[in-house]
Amino acid sequence: MRHAARKLRPARLLVLAALALIAGSCGRNKDGPVRAAFIGEPGSQFERGARLSPPAQHLRAATVAGLVALDQHGEVVPALAERWIVTDDGLSYIFRLRTSGWPGGKPADGRAVQRALQSAINGLGGTSLALDLGAIRDIRAMTGRVVEIRLHAPMPGFLQLLAQPELAVPIDGRVVGAMRAERKGNAALLSLVPPDLGSEELEAEWRARIRPVELRVMPAKGAVAAFRDNSVDAVFGGRLADLPLADTGPLSRGTIRLDPAQGLFGLRVLRKQGVLAEASRREALAMAIDRDTLLEPFNIGGWQPQTQIVPVGLGRDAGARTGGEAVAPGRWSGSTIEARRAEAARRLRGVAGSTGAVLTINLPAGPGMDTLLARLNENLVPVGVTLRRARTGEAADLALVDTLARHAGPSWYLNQFACVLRRGPCSPEADALVRAALGPAAEGNRATLLREAEVRLTSEEIYIPLGPPIRWSLVRGDLTGFAENGWGIHPLPPLAERPI
Repeated sequence: MRHAARKLRPARLLVLAALALIAGSCGRNKDGPVRAAFIGEPGSQFERGARLSPPAQHLRAATVAGLVALDQHGEVVPALAERWIVTDDGLSYIFRLRTSGWPGGKPADGRAVQRALQSAINGLGGTSLALDLGAIRDIRAMTGRVVEIRLHAPMPGFLQLLAQPELAVPIDGRVVGAMRAERKGNAALLSLVPPDLGSEELEAEWRARIRPVELRVMPAKGAVAAFRDNSVDAVFGGRLADLPLADTGPLSRGTIRLDPAQGLFGLRVLRKQGVLAEASRREALAMAIDRDTLLEPFNIGGWQPQTQIVPVGLGRDAGARTGGEAVAPGRWSGSTIEARRAEAARRLRGVAGSTGAVLTINLPAGPGMDTLLARLNENLVPVGVTLRRARTGEAADLALVDTLARHAGPSWYLNQFACVLRRGPCSPEADALVRAALGPAAEGNRATLLREAEVRLTSEEIYIPLGPPIRWSLVRGDLTGFAENGWGIHPLPPLAERPI
């Protein structure tokens, strides 16, 4: 983890924890399913394809296995592969496939898994996940139940990458997963796949320890209301936009749990024109924001502000020099916020005019975004710039980026701004350096190439980092199988275990 776990302020946390102990299990049908709600578009858990919403990612991960998976703590665990080894040079990952749990009883061989995995990767073209998977040199089926994945260059977060739901695929038409799902309207009812325990007595004991999981997707307001009135046992997928809704007050029957999330949370430049035409003026906006106080109204402890695209210390030496330049540990760390704003105002004076400039921004709906917009304007109006929400169909100057990291490597952060994704202004030079870092010529030079790519991308000033993303859940005190983690992933199979 790169950040300390984020929690609510102690006083509020103590109140919520006490209430959870008193009322956390009140009114719930112990014999019924665990009722989980994700915040999002109703029915979106049933999406298919290369671009999945968070609810669809969770349903895919529960019902279809990849080589490896993530548990509730965000740790990599076996799935189709029962074990694996990594060679000392970090260039080869060798997986031994499991023998049990295959539909029809016959285990798949390495060739079938190799074909399925390669097909899944080929289907991800045009996504940032595909860019990260560019580190793969080849996938080979070895004898019997063994698959080898070879890389062009070492990639410490590679197993985390393989655990992504998009790489969970059927093998020769056979679906292998921890759970089976049945659609009931806009809900999915999931049940654990029974293991072969060899006796009716053991199987009965197993069934007594588990329960189904009902998965719904709701708008934030409806999900929080359902939690309040005991219609659901957990709410997942909360963001800053919805956080004010989760302050359920003295009648709360659960606790708010915040993930120590890794990823991007900031403002993306969409158009280099007007105030944003020059890099120095784009930097001026970033300089003027006091990140230490930006989220004070939300009463969150442990949120670590960021001024860089790649968080300090993440897979590279902070402040390391490349070609005479450096991405320092905290940009403008030698200047006070007053000095930074004075410099920002000077740079913007010629284009902002006497009445100031107005920039439009794409923001999600939600009371948290209203508060964030107000706080950003408190920082930017003094230097001559006002942010206004873009109207429907209106071309915006800026957009909020609020994305969870897929793995803890600099390449993930840099690839989010790749030109091939067509999300706005970009740096072809930075892209080329990242590709080189993941390619065959990177031996012994990968960290240097990634640092140089970050320097090039930073110099474009197309992204204003604010800090890591906010992800929260509402979880009743007696619910098992939940844990905060840095990936914001909360697998469904562990929720099926009954409390002891």
